[in-house]
Amino acid sequence: MEPDSNVGGIDRLLRALGAVLLSIVAVRALIAGQRSKGLLAGIGAVGLGFNATTCVCGLNAALGIDTNEE
Repeated sequence: MEPDSNVGGIDRLLRALGAVLLSIVAVRALIAGQRSKGLLAGIGAVGLGFNATTCVCGLNAALGIDTNEE
């Protein structure tokens, strides 16, 4: 069973941008020796990247939010 897409348009673009920014923060934190900050930023980047790529967000589904234009 495939979940319905509930992320689209500007929301998807902002999630992708957030993933890129959090990836940069994660790498810079890890280089500076701040492992906790780097790990948390990396987890956030993976989560946002997953949402932007698959167009599915569990929190949106739980709250009944659908930003997909279709």
